[in-house]
Amino acid sequence: MNTAPGSASHHGWLTDEEQCVWRSYLHATTLLEDHLDRQLQRDAGMPHIYYGLLVQLAEAPAHRLRMTELAMKVKITRSRLSHAVARLEKNGWVRRDDCDSDKRGQFAVLTEKGHEVLRRVAPGHVAAVRQALFERLTPQQQKALGEIMEIVAEGLQPNDAGADLPWLR
Repeated sequence: MNTAPGSASHHGWLTDEEQCVWRSYLHATTLLEDHLDRQLQRDAGMPHIYYGLLVQLAEAPAHRLRMTELAMKVKITRSRLSHAVARLEKNGWVRRDDCDSDKRGQFAVLTEKGHEVLRRVAPGHVAAVRQALFERLTPQQQKALGEIMEIVAEGLQPNDAGADLPWLR
């Protein structure tokens, strides 16, 4: 990285090469998210974020998570989660249970109907992910992408309890 006086990075701007990588990343991730969202809307009438919520619940012990923990896992505000869970409840895919130990707390619970939706929709979603991402990359590129994303995520993991995190809002 060029940090000499007068260089782009010295003045707080990305270098031309960094700008190219950054814009390619934004463009690709926006297109990928849109592609997956359209596939899930078409096949299940739900956005990608709702699918992610159902998957988190399906993988949780007893298919249930505290609402705060679910918000943390999908990195959204509690308000947005509450709205999403209300829509999933309306479809009969999720229900809310009160927490016995904390009268203010609630659990989101995957229903059998929600589990069935996942079983029906997952193969199409997996095919869309494979087609959009994995089939375009060599095994070496897939491995490199995974390693890169782990490094980026690790560097962004909050380790400050007072951080302004979406799931605490």
